[in-house]
Amino acid sequence: MPVTENPDKKLKELGKNTLKQIEKEKNPDIELPIRVLSNIYFDEKSGLVRLGDKISHRTYLNVAHTRKFMQTLMVAAECKKIIDQDVTTSIRDLYYALKRTIPGTKENTVEYQGESDPIIEDLEAALDTLRERLHLQADRKGYVAGPIVVNDAGDRINCAKMGSSGWAIPSNVEPEVITFEKCTADFLIVVEKDAIWQRLNQDKFWKKYNCLILTGKGQPARGCRRLINRMHKELKLPVYVMTDADAWGYYIYSVIKQGSINLSFLSDRLGTPSAKFIGLTTRDVAKFGIPKNVTIKLNKGDIKRANEMLKYIWFKPKEWQDELKHMLEVGYKLELEALSAKGIKYISEKYLPQKIKDKDFLP
Repeated sequence: MPVTENPDKKLKELGKNTLKQIEKEKNPDIELPIRVLSNIYFDEKSGLVRLGDKISHRTYLNVAHTRKFMQTLMVAAECKKIIDQDVTTSIRDLYYALKRTIPGTKENTVEYQGESDPIIEDLEAALDTLRERLHLQADRKGYVAGPIVVNDAGDRINCAKMGSSGWAIPSNVEPEVITFEKCTADFLIVVEKDAIWQRLNQDKFWKKYNCLILTGKGQPARGCRRLINRMHKELKLPVYVMTDADAWGYYIYSVIKQGSINLSFLSDRLGTPSAKFIGLTTRDVAKFGIPKNVTIKLNKGDIKRANEMLKYIWFKPKEWQDELKHMLEVGYKLELEALSAKGIKYISEKYLPQKIKDKDFLP
C-alpha cells in the first residue's frame, strides 16, 4: 500500500464528496476499512500483519453513526486547518481543539481523548496516510546513538557526539522532516530497556562494534518503529532486537518485526520483517551460566500469554516454538538486567559480542 504523498488533497476530496452527497440530498457516507480482528491476516509472503479489504460505511443519518460521523469530519477539518497553517500539533492539543458544547444542547462534541484518538486512526486508514503527514504528533519516546548523521528539520545532528543522552527520536520521522546524511554503521540493535541502552551507550558498544543502538523504552512508539523501518530499507542495516526473556518482551519483538494488529493498515511502514531476535532467552541461562536466583517465576498471566503466542502464526517457526515451550517447562522468565549478575559490563563485553559472533539469533 503506497504512502499518500498529498494528504491535503485527500482531505479536500473527503470534504467535497460529503458536500456533494448533501447537495444531492443523499445520506452522507464515509467509507472506512474495517479494523477488527476478523479483517486482519498475516501475510506469510511479506511477513507482515495486514488489513483485509472489507469496508464499512459511516453514515450521518444512522443514529448509531451520527456522533462518529461528526467527529470524523471535525478531525479532518482540523487537520486541514493545521496543514494550511504549516504547523504541527499534538494529538492531545487536537482533542482540546475539537472539544466544544453543541449549540442548544448540553452535549460535547468529544468527551475525552479516547474518542478522538481512534478517529485519527480511522482517518489514516481511510486516506491511506500517516497521522504525521496530517501534521499530528504524539509524545516523543526513544533514543539513538552511534555513527550516523541525521538532518532533523534543518539541524544537522551527529548521533556519535550526543554524550550520555543520545538523539531523542521525534514523533515525526518522515523523510520531509528526518533525512540520513551519513551512516557508517554495520547494523542496528534495538533494545527494549532504557537502562540497558544506557549501559551500552556508556560502554561505547556502538563504537567498538560499529553499530547503532536504539531504545524505544519499552513498547516502541510509532516514531521509533517507523525509524527502524526506514533505517533498514534506506540504509540497508540488519536489525537485531533485544528484549527481556518473557512473553511480553517477545511480543515487543513481534510488533517491531511484522507490525501490530491495531495498526495493521500501517504495517508496510512500521514493520521490519527481516529483523532478528538477539536475546534474551530462557535457554541463555544454561548457555551463559546465568545464576538461577535471578530468574523470576512465571505467574498465571505469563503462562496464559505464552500459550496464546504458541498459536500465533508468526511464532510458528520451530525456534520460537522451542523457546516458548522451554519457558513454560522451566517455569521462569528473565529481565535483561539479570545479566548484571555476571558483571555490570557483562552484557556489552561478553553476552552481545558472543551472540553477534555466533549469529545466535531467533527468526
